[in-house]
Amino acid sequence: MKSEIRKIAVSVEETHQEAGRDISPATRKAVAVAVIRNPFAGGYTEDLNPLMEIGAELGGLLGDKCVQALGITPDQAESYGKAAMVGEGGELEHAAAILHPQLGAPLRKAVEKGAALVPSSKKMGGPGQALDVPLGHKDAAYVRSHFDGIEARLNDSPRAGEIMVAVAVTDSGRPLPRVGGLSHDDAEGKDGLR
Repeated sequence: MKSEIRKIAVSVEETHQEAGRDISPATRKAVAVAVIRNPFAGGYTEDLNPLMEIGAELGGLLGDKCVQALGITPDQAESYGKAAMVGEGGELEHAAAILHPQLGAPLRKAVEKGAALVPSSKKMGGPGQALDVPLGHKDAAYVRSHFDGIEARLNDSPRAGEIMVAVAVTDSGRPLPRVGGLSHDDAEGKDGLR
């Protein structure tokens, strides 16, 4: 099943200063959001495979849009995350079907590699409600400097019978990280942890 997209929004957040200190180069996060029709809103459906196929479509589309918005090559992406908000008439399992079984592989292709699990969140909500997209290092979960998040919010989404799907990508970790752990430069990215 191909998604019925009502709108796509892409934004980039740059942090140039934190705690009175200049951040150079600036830390940057991009988030791409697609608002789609929920084909299963309003009733119970046993087979959610069509939503899984939509997840595969959106993983690549939104991941590519984030990389393009940052103006980087896929190998320069450092962290990623995904989230979905189901509007009225939907259920959390609809968000899970989009996010988990098939969205990850096309997103990993968009950011080149991606050995670590893609952090995710899902919720139910309505127009204008915030959706928090968690972030983690794409290749090594133990890189604490990349534990982060970004908010996605669209004033008219999700409406009843819609799902708002978001993917986020960064080209760096948090500004001024100092809580220890494995560094980005020391990450091997073989097991998804280190």
